[in-house]
Amino acid sequence: MKKLENSLFGSLYSPVEFSKHEDDEVGVQVDETPALFIVDRSPSSGLSVYEEDHDLADESSDKETVQRKPVWVDEEEQNISVNIAKVNRLRKLRKAEEEFVISGSAYESRLRAQHAKLNPGTDWANLDSREMNSGSDSEDSDVEDSNATAAVVGDILRTDEDLVVKDGSKLLPGILEYSRLVDANLEEPSSGPINSVQFHRNAQLLLAAGLDRRLRFFQIDGKRNTKIESIFIEDCPIRKACFLPDGSSVIAAGRRKFFYSIDLVKAKVDKIGPLTGREEKSLEAFEVSPDSKMIAFLGNEGYILLVSSETKELIGTLKMNGTVRSIAFTSDGNQLLGSGGDGVIYHWDLRTRTCFHKGVDEGCITGTSLCTSPNGNLFAAGSDSGIVNVYKSDDFLGGKRKPAKVIENLTTKVDFVKFNNDAKILAICSSMKKNSLKLIHVPSFTVFSNWPPSNKSLHYPRCLDFSPHGGLMAMGNAGGKVLLYKLHHCHQS
Repeated sequence: MKKLENSLFGSLYSPVEFSKHEDDEVGVQVDETPALFIVDRSPSSGLSVYEEDHDLADESSDKETVQRKPVWVDEEEQNISVNIAKVNRLRKLRKAEEEFVISGSAYESRLRAQHAKLNPGTDWANLDSREMNSGSDSEDSDVEDSNATAAVVGDILRTDEDLVVKDGSKLLPGILEYSRLVDANLEEPSSGPINSVQFHRNAQLLLAAGLDRRLRFFQIDGKRNTKIESIFIEDCPIRKACFLPDGSSVIAAGRRKFFYSIDLVKAKVDKIGPLTGREEKSLEAFEVSPDSKMIAFLGNEGYILLVSSETKELIGTLKMNGTVRSIAFTSDGNQLLGSGGDGVIYHWDLRTRTCFHKGVDEGCITGTSLCTSPNGNLFAAGSDSGIVNVYKSDDFLGGKRKPAKVIENLTTKVDFVKFNNDAKILAICSSMKKNSLKLIHVPSFTVFSNWPPSNKSLHYPRCLDFSPHGGLMAMGNAGGKVLLYKLHHCHQS
């Protein structure tokens, strides 16, 4: 401080001195008499009265960076134990499902890591970041880069956060972290019940359709959810509508002998049916194969009607012993599952059009819904009694009829079951009772205790879909609304 004061205001005791290197470079001669002020005649000059101080400061800061210690340390922290599994809001700090008690220092470290994760824009408040930024005016870029690298390494070593940032964090049982967004169809709600909602494969477009005979398309951003298009089908209240997996067109059907195909590229609506050789009065229930090659309709007397998605013509039929109530394609599109009035689950090989396996769905009298997991390892079967059985595909085909889990959280007919994109969540729904929508944590087969929301806002749920990456969930109800939720365990929509 004394030296700085002398340099700025002059001193009777010590003259201002510059190094020989500076004198040679700038060409300035220093008078031995006390300096009252300094005139810098060249803006680009490297002349600086602080240069020597900077050198000393850099050396001291380097030592401080290496040897920095906390100003105060609580010696009792090592003796404190914190149960992070007991408190709901602390469960997110667990690194493993079976982890319960951690030390006080580990607890503090994880809280800091969680704060840094949730607030990535606060790096400016970090001491090391400020030191790194203060050196950005240095003339030597190599020294600047090395200092910046050292600061970044220091930040990494001071936290226990994962070095590799993953697309999504691990989904733990018990509590589901979610938040409600603006309704997906807020700009134009339906005047009748919503029977179908589905995300396009690009995760930005959402289809909503129902008994008001309109197909509505919304651009999903979670804030405005702008309506893109609305298509009115005059002679068909829509019971089901869905995208072809390739995203090229939409199939819509109701309680009619015909169905509609809407080409999204050409903006063309085609009416197809009745199907040649069949006398079905309704084609309202159907499923589309994952490879977009086939549409399977539920027919009369246990028949499953296979229609080409390209030609829209009937290319084959499958026959069950009882009535058919629900069907589901496997993830590769080569097999089809069916269930119905006889309580038996059928497995069909679509390449040979033969049934290669059938087995009794345990405890089921009438099957009402089916779905398979995206990885093909599991399938879920719902019944009219409210029971949902979850089976391991290999075990069931191998003769083991015992389900991996029996879910008894619904008391009325199960109308809808669906896995999310990574088969970590199973949604089960009944349209006969308010708020009858449960979300199941699949690895543990336990229900998320904080769902449905406590404010009873779901009304009568009728359909549901997860976005392609699992970050969003849309639910249509009988009130004509499409509720939209953000699932925080997944960072992508």
